[in-house]
Amino acid sequence: MITLKTRRTIRKYQAREVAPDLLDDLLQMACRASTVGNMQTYSVVVTRDAANKAKLAPAHFNQQMVFTAPVVLTFCIDLNRFSRWCELRDAVPGYDNFQWFVTGAVDALLAAQTFCVAAEEQGLGICYLGTTTYNPQPIIDALQLPRLVFPITTITVGYPDETPEQPDRLPLEAIVHDEIYQDYTSDRIDALYAYKESLFENKMYVVENGKETLAQVFTDVRYTQKDNELFSEALWEAVKKQGFNPKK
Repeated sequence: MITLKTRRTIRKYQAREVAPDLLDDLLQMACRASTVGNMQTYSVVVTRDAANKAKLAPAHFNQQMVFTAPVVLTFCIDLNRFSRWCELRDAVPGYDNFQWFVTGAVDALLAAQTFCVAAEEQGLGICYLGTTTYNPQPIIDALQLPRLVFPITTITVGYPDETPEQPDRLPLEAIVHDEIYQDYTSDRIDALYAYKESLFENKMYVVENGKETLAQVFTDVRYTQKDNELFSEALWEAVKKQGFNPKK
């Protein structure tokens, strides 16, 4: 039985469809997630068709699970729907700004995580795709998202065809701060990251990438400053193009 303490990310799926009624039920549960002002400033685009998955795949660096998962869900910030409702009811919406971009992101991610917990309880596996915010514009184009709608995360869903090892996690004392934020001393950082750095697979990761420390793998190989700045610029331009004015 999968519990929140034993869960793991699934990237390989069986050739078995997710029944439409099950998917609808899971989405209903997702829509019960907490939401700012009971406004539900999010939408979910469900992609099942192979041709449409292929349109999305390049934005996700053609990761195999985009092609092989029975269902791909794109969770979007959506201030379009609520603004349209306001306009049709003689109310003037003021949601085309960065505040409501962030609010919509919170709403969408709460719904996404609620969906994932519900899906795993039903024996499904999921994988979050962080690439959604790397390449938002191709996703916007592929899904024909209108103004004030923005993709914030993508989840692949299906029945697991693998049982991967659980990835390591930092100890609770690295994450939880009592009453106020307790900044990290050098000694505390050493202690908190000692287990992660001691793992054989992480040591091999360092060697294979020709680095001296695990941290260098992150900064020099996986998430470089050059790439971060490139993706940040693309993200910011897409945010503005979709109608979220950062000056408001």
